[in-house]
Parts: sequence; structure tokens; C-alpha cells
Amino acid sequence: MDKTRITSVRYTALSLGGLVALWAFAAWVKADPEILPSPLAVMVVLADLIAKGTLWPQMQATLTRVILSFSAAMVLGTALGILLGLSPRLNRLFDPWVTVFLNLPALVVIVLCYLWIGLNEVAAITAVTLNKLAQVTVTLRDGTGARDRRLDEMAGLYRMHRLSYLRHVVLPQLAPYLAIAGRNGLAMIWKIVLVVEFLGRSNGIGFKIHLHFQNFQTAHVLAYALSFVAVMLVIEIAVIQPWERAAGRWRGDTRGDARALTPRPAAP
Repeated sequence: MDKTRITSVRYTALSLGGLVALWAFAAWVKADPEILPSPLAVMVVLADLIAKGTLWPQMQATLTRVILSFSAAMVLGTALGILLGLSPRLNRLFDPWVTVFLNLPALVVIVLCYLWIGLNEVAAITAVTLNKLAQVTVTLRDGTGARDRRLDEMAGLYRMHRLSYLRHVVLPQLAPYLAIAGRNGLAMIWKIVLVVEFLGRSNGIGFKIHLHFQNFQTAHVLAYALSFVAVMLVIEIAVIQPWERAAGRWRGDTRGDARALTPRPAAP
């Protein structure tokens, strides 16, 4: 581990330690564990959930929904984004649709899916996927529109097959945009999954938060929430950040950070 990485880890640990200390101080001032339990009280509840085997089945259900909806949104959004980026005519035709879905509140989509499809797993996955699909589409549309046209000319000179053109010319240039869509998608999807579970599922972290909210058990609400945040942070560090660095290296960015890119919406 290089010196820069060690320094970053130290600052992260210091920041999190300060947050926990602030939480402990606020709990001490409030002096009401039913409203704001201390970090120690929440850790005791979390340890009990783990020891009893209660936490993992709920975590597994939520992670399954996150993975399925994330995969669906990325695959469909990437395909649609590339299609719109390659065809100005299709982009003009579907741009109003994309704009509508970008601005449609997530809660409305969730409720409508439950009303139209039913209180089942298909509705839950569909609702989460639709809430993220438009953003992935816009990001990949922008990336496709910003591709190097000189490579298009080269592909034309060599009369590359359409699939070869997509694989060897378009997709490599979209690596940073895929990383951006992946990071933003994961950050949004896991939050929406919790809302979906809160409103209409019988298992998962969101369901448990709803259950303990009704019973006014703040420590349990925080324990379930923090456990899932911890898992998502592990995924962020182990998967998303390496993905971003790999995408950044393709762009020749020595920092390896795809977040330096700021895609602009394509003109309708």
C-alpha cells in the first residue's frame, strides 16, 4: 500500500471516529435511548442480531434485489444509451421519454408498479430498475456522443462489421462512463430497494426497518441500517473504486479516477 493510500485510510478512519464521537455526545446530551441510543447500544443490538442469525437472511434478500435491479438497469440502460448516442434521429424521438423518467419521483414509480403488477418480487425489481434506467441511459448516450470520430472513420475504412465496431471501437471508449453509471447506480439503487421493501415486501433490511419503526425501536432501526451501509461500503471499496481506476487508466488519467469526467446531456 503506497503512502497516499495510507494517508487516505488514516483520514477516513479519523473522520469516521469523529462521527461516532459526535453521535455518542449527542446521545449523552439527549439521555433518552428510545430516541437516540448510543453507538455502544446499537452495536450490542447488532451483535445480538448476528449471533441469533437474524441479520443475514434479511441482508441476503436485500442484496439479491440490489444485484438483480442493478444488473437490469445497467444492461438495458447501456444498450439504449448506445443506441440513442449512435442515432440522432432516435435520440430526438426518445429524448422526451428519457426526460420524463428522469424527473418522475421514485415513490410514484414504486407505488404504480405495486398497483399494476402486484405486491410481488417482479414489481419490486421492476420499480427499482425503472428508477435507475433513465440515468444510465443518459450517461451512456453522452459517452457515445462524445466518442472519437476519427476511430469511426478508421472503422469505416477497414469496413468493420457492426458488432466488431461496437466491441472494439465504441465499448472501450465508454469504460469511464460505465464506471460513472455503475457508481451512481449503486448509490441510488440500494436506497430505492430499501424504500421498496419498506412499502411492500415481507423480508429484507427495509422491511425490518419498517417493522422496528412501527414498534419505535430506534436501536434496531439503526443496527439494520448501519449493517447495510457497511456492506455497501465494502462493495464500494472492493469493486467500484478498482473499476473506476481501471476506467481512468484507459483515458490516460494517472489518478485513475473516472469521477473526473463530467458528462453533459446531449442536445435533443
